[in-house]
Amino acid sequence: MSDEIATIVRLSLLVGGVATAGTLPIAFALAWLLARGRFPGKILLDGIIHLPLVVPPVVTGWLLLLAFAPNGALGGLLERWLGVTVLFRWTGAAIAAGVMALPLMVRAIRLSIEAVDQRLEQAARTLGAGRWRAFATITLPLALPGVLAAVVLGFARSLGEFGATITFVSNVPGETQTLPLAIYAALQRPGGEAAVWQLAAISVAISLAALVLSEMLVRRQGRRLHVL
Repeated sequence: MSDEIATIVRLSLLVGGVATAGTLPIAFALAWLLARGRFPGKILLDGIIHLPLVVPPVVTGWLLLLAFAPNGALGGLLERWLGVTVLFRWTGAAIAAGVMALPLMVRAIRLSIEAVDQRLEQAARTLGAGRWRAFATITLPLALPGVLAAVVLGFARSLGEFGATITFVSNVPGETQTLPLAIYAALQRPGGEAAVWQLAAISVAISLAALVLSEMLVRRQGRRLHVL
């Protein structure tokens, strides 16, 4: 593996890992709200969360560009308060990947929370467990397979993110050029077929390894909880 491809792989794993880790708590909170909450506008919130799945990724990237531009609502705050920008940076690529992965993660976690029998939580509460202890000892362990599935789905989606990323932070080698963007660049270059094959094989291998690892973790957790 050449140094150039090694850099692309490391950057892709970094972007995917940061995007997944940063999105997970947000996805869990939104999933909990949708699974257990009863409030006006719940359907609208659900629709907004899932918008990145249905609108063209270029639109999502353009909206992120408007928000994080120096004169944008979020970009202006970052520059004034922290003196940083995410434009043309790997951090911007991670934000774009996280936004695109969010709906998949929310859906997987929401289904797992909805599958938890609330009578178990109520039984724990009647035995003296507080709200947080019931959550930590009943709800979270039973929902964990869904959370693990969400992590893998989010990571895989982040690795494959293209449209929003190239619109938001462009295709900068060594900074924002992840595997899909590198494949696209190689396709545009005469004689780049060998690089395309190599990058595509690496993408498939990483995604397959993530899916196998996820299945192993879910089955192990299922055996521990006597679910499977």
